[in-house]
Amino acid sequence: MTATDLPMPGLALVPRTDEKQTAKDFKTDQEVRWCPGCGDYAILAAVQGFLPELGLRKENIVFVSGIGCSSRFPYYMDTYGVHSIHGRAPAIASGIAITRPDLSVWVVTGDGDALSIGGNHLIHALRRNVNLKILLFNNRIYGLTKGQYSPTSETGKVTKSTPLGSLDHSFNPVSIALGAEATFVARTLDSDRKHLTETLRRAAAHEGTALVEILQNCNIFNDGAWEPLKDAETSDDYLIRLVDGEQVRFGKDRDKVVVRGKQGHLAIADANSVDESEIIVFDSHAEDPGVAFALSRLADVHSLNDTAIGVFRDVQRPSYDRLVREQVASVRESGDADLASLIRGKDTWTVS
Repeated sequence: MTATDLPMPGLALVPRTDEKQTAKDFKTDQEVRWCPGCGDYAILAAVQGFLPELGLRKENIVFVSGIGCSSRFPYYMDTYGVHSIHGRAPAIASGIAITRPDLSVWVVTGDGDALSIGGNHLIHALRRNVNLKILLFNNRIYGLTKGQYSPTSETGKVTKSTPLGSLDHSFNPVSIALGAEATFVARTLDSDRKHLTETLRRAAAHEGTALVEILQNCNIFNDGAWEPLKDAETSDDYLIRLVDGEQVRFGKDRDKVVVRGKQGHLAIADANSVDESEIIVFDSHAEDPGVAFALSRLADVHSLNDTAIGVFRDVQRPSYDRLVREQVASVRESGDADLASLIRGKDTWTVS
């Protein structure tokens, strides 16, 4: 079985192609203009390398972005693309997905674009479960506007806009998405090509909104923001890699585990100090997002200890766009649609 033979519920209505594609087919003639060393380059290469696996025609793929460094993405993809309005990419992409079921719709956004001015649009796209794949690049800083603190910057962060340290409590994008009842939520790293690509595969196969937070480095204004998670010497002790059906273990010697604490919350324990039955077994397909949410809250925002990555939630719920199309079709079939009566109905208002 090849990659293009795999079932892709989220792409069920998108036309396929038998033409063999490579990453080069998805590269444009535009000069890629990010700062040298920016994590966006790695994400772009991963997406361009992954898309041929889907076996989709390029004209049936569209990337929609907002405003920010990440939002240049559509210029560098040889597909359709929209460089849209600050924070409003999910709203524009929702319209495209609802009206064009033959398109694979991707949103590219950043921690500022998605969680500040775009926070409202993001959570409603998630709760509605529109058939979108949202890639949220998180570098914990405003890069395009030259280094102000963002909604994911840690408390006390010294930046150009917070010279005495940020007073804000930071957002956790995965926790927000799970709280909004998103059906697919994941976290990955820009520098881990294998993990990033596998996460993209699962997101593409999902019907509904798939949010993928990508921890990404801004080497100019916030260099090393995720360094303990990326350094080969330290990553095993910091990262909790979530794998379905497996106990939640981590550490270089796999000697740290996740268990339920005395208050019912999740806690980190020494593997040798607990019984095997106490160790949490991970299941991204659990209907209740409670454990996934608790796992997303383990990370220390300053030290980055106990940061979980992987697919936190992957459950099935009919996508909003499919429900809309079914509703419209049912009205057309019944013959009850009467726009004139609706407009001239009895509900009127007199404005004095």
